[in-house]
Amino acid sequence: MATLKNKSKTSLDNLPDLLTVREVAELLRVSPLTIKRWGKRGKLPAIRINSRGDRRYRKEQVLWLLGIEEKK
Repeated sequence: MATLKNKSKTSLDNLPDLLTVREVAELLRVSPLTIKRWGKRGKLPAIRINSRGDRRYRKEQVLWLLGIEEKK
């Protein structure tokens, strides 16, 4: 699985299926806090993982917010 941590900028090429708060914020050019707020409001639902409850976001939902439909 490709990680975006080592890249200087997040790109739409080779996105993982689940994205972190930081990755989504960078793609959408908003703050991580905005991403969390959108999750609470239902605009961008999060998947909670592990015991800490870290948030992950589905690639398809992020692309939809960008107005891009994933190729099938």
